[in-house]
Amino acid sequence: MKTGNKSLMFALMAVLFWSTIGSAFKLTLNYLNFVQVLLFASFVAVIFLALTLTISGKMRNIVNAGPGNIGMSAIMGFLNPFAYYLILLKAYSILQAQEAVVLNYIWPMILVLLSIPFLRQKISPISFLALLISFSGIFVIATEGRILTMRFSHPAGVALALVSAFFWASYWLLNLKDKREETEKLFMNFAFGFLYILIYAISTSNLVLPGIKGVTGVVYIGLFEMGITFVLWLKALKYAENTARVSNLVYLSPFLSLIFVSVFVGEKILISTIAGLILIIGGILIQHFSGKTAKVI
Repeated sequence: MKTGNKSLMFALMAVLFWSTIGSAFKLTLNYLNFVQVLLFASFVAVIFLALTLTISGKMRNIVNAGPGNIGMSAIMGFLNPFAYYLILLKAYSILQAQEAVVLNYIWPMILVLLSIPFLRQKISPISFLALLISFSGIFVIATEGRILTMRFSHPAGVALALVSAFFWASYWLLNLKDKREETEKLFMNFAFGFLYILIYAISTSNLVLPGIKGVTGVVYIGLFEMGITFVLWLKALKYAENTARVSNLVYLSPFLSLIFVSVFVGEKILISTIAGLILIIGGILIQHFSGKTAKVI
């Protein structure tokens, strides 16, 4: 198989799996609370990544990691998976799956905002317009299309979704400066994140073994949100003849996610959700093609 075809195959597989995660979150939250979902899913991810590193012979690099790398992972593990997923899953427990899925895609624009003070990037008029377009999508979704009334259906859930996007953008901002091999640093970050969520679960009396349906959900999330899919995406970029074209496939994910939410969760997809998604992705694409978007993958 040609390398270009391999890249496309791995990328489409990754996008397909990521597109199912919003539904998996919502369905699994029927059997476990948001703390328990993150605890067990991150445990599955740590085990998978440890096996991946062991098979590839890279685990020795983890054992020999210096204090600087350990300190960086301690910080990044707090941002992701601990803070990001804890807040995002809480948002999913409040919002409809379709709302949480779409609002999560605002993070590239938050990354642009954070790049101004931290990377000292200047915002151009086209970037400012892109930001306005994307953030207007939030209001469309949050008000379910009733913009003039400014009545938010689930203000707490929307706020949590946006805060989670802030933590995700902050994580990727640090990731830009971390030059370690991707799988190695992801394992270390998740190891610290799992330690944080374990302490949090114990302190909040959430250390409860899940039933079979809960186990199925967290194993799926741990593998296809946090583990296997990431490895597939790295392979897609490795074989890509043009990484920009492969990266653009990510924009298929939210639209596919809405289809899965409709089929598996049973939600009726609102016109306001679709309109808000188009605005958010439209702003991101304007930002992307203006050449001002920071490379995050």
